[in-house]
Amino acid sequence: MTAERRDLLWEIGMEEVPARFIPAAVKQLAAAAGEALREAGLAHEGLRVYATPRRLTLLVNGLSGTTADKETEQRGPSRKAAYDENGAPTRALLGFCKSQGLDPQDLIEREVNGNLYLFACKRSPGQPALQVLPDLLRGIAEGLSFPKPMRWGYQTRRFVRPVRWMVALFGQEVVDLEFAGIHADRFSRGHRLLGSDHIELAEPAEYLPKLRENYVICDQDERRALCWQQILAEADRLGGHVEEDEELLTEVTYLLEYPTALSGHFEEKYLAMPQELVITPMREHQRYFPVYAADGSLLPRFITVRNGNSRFLATVAEGNEKVLRARLADAEFFYHEDLADRMEDKVEELSQVVFHEKLGTMRQKVARMVKLAEEIGHRLGYTAEEMAQVQRAAYLAKADLGSRVVYEFPELQGIIGEYYAKAAGEDPVVAQAIREHYLPRFAGDALPETKAGVAVALADKLDSICGFFAIGMVPSGSQDPYALRRAAAGCVQIIDAHALRLPLRELLPVAFALVEADVSSAAKQNLLAAEERLELAVRFLQQRLANLLAEKGVEYDIVNAVEQICILQAEFYGAA
Repeated sequence: MTAERRDLLWEIGMEEVPARFIPAAVKQLAAAAGEALREAGLAHEGLRVYATPRRLTLLVNGLSGTTADKETEQRGPSRKAAYDENGAPTRALLGFCKSQGLDPQDLIEREVNGNLYLFACKRSPGQPALQVLPDLLRGIAEGLSFPKPMRWGYQTRRFVRPVRWMVALFGQEVVDLEFAGIHADRFSRGHRLLGSDHIELAEPAEYLPKLRENYVICDQDERRALCWQQILAEADRLGGHVEEDEELLTEVTYLLEYPTALSGHFEEKYLAMPQELVITPMREHQRYFPVYAADGSLLPRFITVRNGNSRFLATVAEGNEKVLRARLADAEFFYHEDLADRMEDKVEELSQVVFHEKLGTMRQKVARMVKLAEEIGHRLGYTAEEMAQVQRAAYLAKADLGSRVVYEFPELQGIIGEYYAKAAGEDPVVAQAIREHYLPRFAGDALPETKAGVAVALADKLDSICGFFAIGMVPSGSQDPYALRRAAAGCVQIIDAHALRLPLRELLPVAFALVEADVSSAAKQNLLAAEERLELAVRFLQQRLANLLAEKGVEYDIVNAVEQICILQAEFYGAA
């Protein structure tokens, strides 16, 4: 039996996979393959997972030709139970030996907890890798999980997308593998339009270069670097620059197999709109990179990356311009239509928008936010002018939810509300607070800066937490459909960043009382008891505080001490 090391290539070819599914699939496959090879006793010199929209590929370098020899050890009866007073084997010993296929003299003695036991030790020779790999690879594929797996044809097997071909080579030999009705062979496929659909591979080492010849750059890191390099070069050619956008660049990387950057333009009249309203259709809908001038202003240009070569770029650019022009025209129409409406009218229209079937409408939530923000302002010692700003900002905070722009571009809620408030002549502080009350939107995001923004942001988040806790919808495990953990973390970060003297144990009952008044009659009888929901909410916020302290590098013992003191039950001055 030879232990010659060879490379292993395993490619699963599929119909196009959504870009957002691929990064997690790469991590899953790498982790599962490493663990499976370790458990099988197959040593290797390194593995790498490659991914494009049409393939997941595992390449293992220097994989052992056989699994490692296995030594198994089975404990049998104790020495006392194994032999009678005459030293003859007992039935217990003979039965154990028979089950192990050994004679009594083949067993060894070993002390366990002060007692002698007999052990059967066996050594199993390694198996050829070609015999082990089919089940091993199939098990890995079956263990991969995806957000929205599919079935196709007459298959009962679910996978991220229909499997259309599969390559499995161990050295120059094809692995006898079948998965999802597809039998592995040595034929891969290139770019859907530019490459061959019948690429023969003699060995794994040919995979990357032959795919490249067929317009597929399999290495996602190389593809990503090439995308960014081309984007920067195109921006420089246009006399502008592109801001780093890791999320967008990652998505673009997994949308294509062979990147070629190109640029297009749009009419300057659209620059009169808020910058975010121009960028959002480009970035969120079309996956374009906006181009900025040296002073940070937006240029009437965009950069995109096509999945193909440099042929007919002018035609491709023209098509992209046509699509963007239609989206910007819609955005302009919605924006001017919204400017003609009064924000107060939009607030009242929220009576027709359900926040949650058990917690009333968005208009009722706005009313609760106003009262809770006032309470927060009073407790923080705001002046009369600051209180007026808090009240107005809380009242108008959700007005843009009824706008045409937010209906079309939900990402702009709060952001476009600030523009509408400024256009309506509202206090600049009120307008800024409307934008700020959604902050922080994600980990590492900016926090509210104005006092009005702080009060309204806390009121919005605490209202949501208390509302769902009151009706028993407490996050558990990975289930958090209303992003209450993020809301609680936001509260703690805001309180910490501004070192607020805000006794949350006293404030939470106010929020719960406001919610209870709006709870539907059908849900009132199932509300959690006041003390129970209060303790649940306090502990929930305490856990977010512990997380914040840990992120700041505070030692575990100190974090634990803070939890034991229950700092949120009194006054929280900040975690620094």
